[in-house]
Amino acid sequence: MNRKLTIEIYSSTNELPKNWNAFAVENIFLSKEYLEILEESAPNNMSCHFIGFFDEKELVGIALSQFLDLNKLESFGERDKCIKTSVRNIIFKNFCSHVLIIGNNMLTGQNAYFFSEKIDEIQALKALKTASEQLKALFIKKGFKVHVTTFKDFPKEEITNFQLAGFHNSYQFSTQPNMLFEIPNHWKTEQDYIDALSKKYRDQYKRARKKSEGIVKRKMHLEDIIKYEETIYNLYHHVAKNAHFNTFFLPKNHFRTFKELLKDKFLFYGYFLDEKLIGFNTIIKNGEVMDTYFLGYDDTIQREKMLYLNMLYDMIAYSINKGFKEIIFARTALEIKSSVGAKPQEMFGFMKHNNSIIDLAIDKVFCYLDPEVVWQERNPFK
Repeated sequence: MNRKLTIEIYSSTNELPKNWNAFAVENIFLSKEYLEILEESAPNNMSCHFIGFFDEKELVGIALSQFLDLNKLESFGERDKCIKTSVRNIIFKNFCSHVLIIGNNMLTGQNAYFFSEKIDEIQALKALKTASEQLKALFIKKGFKVHVTTFKDFPKEEITNFQLAGFHNSYQFSTQPNMLFEIPNHWKTEQDYIDALSKKYRDQYKRARKKSEGIVKRKMHLEDIIKYEETIYNLYHHVAKNAHFNTFFLPKNHFRTFKELLKDKFLFYGYFLDEKLIGFNTIIKNGEVMDTYFLGYDDTIQREKMLYLNMLYDMIAYSINKGFKEIIFARTALEIKSSVGAKPQEMFGFMKHNNSIIDLAIDKVFCYLDPEVVWQERNPFK
């Protein structure tokens, strides 16, 4: 098919074509239900648009875009207090505060688009690039100039097609890897995982489980999430604020909205000590893949009880017991995720600045936008 695709940009899920979800069968994060979550509870510095691609009147592809206004952000992350961090903040505020993302900045992995097999991949990517230009024009009409346009997160094997589709003039970057945990077919229970660990990491598992004595894990339903909403937000916000780097903060109603709209596909677990909520984690069922999502915890108890490590073990145990094929642990905390068995998958993206002079030095700018994290890969298995 060589006809030029037409593009429709939607600002509301109410406008989406009726057969939109036919293109989101393999990825819940492009489904109408998930996009409704973004519509109702996206970060306050983010606005989303949904893109339909048509061959004549037939829908042949869908995509997601997010616009970030970083001027509205309370903090870019408070863990690192140094000159480089101050320079980064100045760069962001003055030259990179309006960012257009084709993809999902709240997740790791290819959650940007899906096209029909009828469409040539290069043709689809050219249409995606055209859609980004239309979005930039749309934001100019609203009084916002897009400083940076970026397409994220794609595995290495997809990069050649991007270059053939006209992205060779954009800066190609590699971010922190996506941490993937493959579950072998013969693992049926958590004990199969434990048995596969080497002695050193089996001892780590036992030590973590012993440390967590006294903590009670509970599956929380919608009414529980609403009841503890203030505490949940405080636990999340503490972790998020102390990250290396942030471009958004979730609103308080985000987890409640997730549960309301995705129901049993969204799982929320609370960790209680003496009847007090001291941590939580969230996971999302995405076909045969389990996606880990945001979490929060009381940092003082986390260290003493090895709470974060126990959360990772719990997510692994649940995914094995329920027959999932893979866990997407995403980026951040790379070494500890590696220590439980996750493997890094290098991810790539493309970036272009609207200012041609700054664009020539975008590689220098990028090192401030995505701080390098030094870590050591582990292999916990025999």
